[in-house]
Amino acid sequence: MAQWAPAGARPPPAAFEELYRRTSPWLAVRLRRRCADEQVVAEVMQETYLAVWRAAGSFAGAAVDGTAVGWLWTIAARRLVDAFRRRALQARPLPVAEAAPAAEDEVLAGALGDDVGGALRDLAPELRQVLQAMVLDGLTVRETAVLLGVPEGTVKTRARRARIAMREALS
Repeated sequence: MAQWAPAGARPPPAAFEELYRRTSPWLAVRLRRRCADEQVVAEVMQETYLAVWRAAGSFAGAAVDGTAVGWLWTIAARRLVDAFRRRALQARPLPVAEAAPAAEDEVLAGALGDDVGGALRDLAPELRQVLQAMVLDGLTVRETAVLLGVPEGTVKTRARRARIAMREALS
């Protein structure tokens, strides 16, 4: 990927175009797994890349053991949570995408081995969703609650149940 500009500066258009070309299909798939409303996904994509363009100079990258893709996903996940909040205020619920085996789940299961992969697959879907949001996506309890449309206490309970189930399955 082309070199980005120094801190505080915007990236060269070619570098930004390359980032978009490489990451937009992946980002769209991840967002669609969490929201079935194509309009919301398109809005979140636009808001995400606009935020990346505006804040590119502030990306610390390797200095904080981060990656551009991780930074991009963090921005997108938070923009999706914001979209859920806006819709909740408008009292129009967003359609939730139907659960399908996620490519990242398959990769994670393969990378972690058959035991962990099997334990993940055996978790109830609601427990797996909480682990995915909090552990893989790095969302907070509050963000996970908004994303999944459940109370924060429910997220905490499901996270605890998921960890216990994983521990038991792996012992």
